[in-house]
Amino acid sequence: MLEAAGALRRHGDEQASRVGQTQARWQVLSVLSENPLTVPAAARRLGVSRQAVQRIVDVLRAEELLRAEINPAHAASPLFSLTPAGQHVLSALARENRPWNRRAAAELRSAEVRTANEVLRRLIRLCQPD
Repeated sequence: MLEAAGALRRHGDEQASRVGQTQARWQVLSVLSENPLTVPAAARRLGVSRQAVQRIVDVLRAEELLRAEINPAHAASPLFSLTPAGQHVLSALARENRPWNRRAAAELRSAEVRTANEVLRRLIRLCQPD
């Protein structure tokens, strides 16, 4: 399992580097593309520390890839979303990864992917504190 996590991380970093990003930045852009989130909410979704996400959010904001929005539920914790430039970078990351996705789709059957997703969801739940 750790070997797979390492291989996927290396692959993600290699793909992201082609468009001047890192896998960590890619993950933050991706999670914030779904809907605006606070830093703590994004960190929970990614399973990493709030501080780690905050550092990446600060860099992405400085690069004008993210914008802060007023959070009506908590004024001190803004919601972050992608700017048009951030959407462009995320699209470039997706394009860069398309050939690998095609190879994976050709190699793996749909039933295998569904089973892997189910097993990974169960493993994630098992890792959550009681």
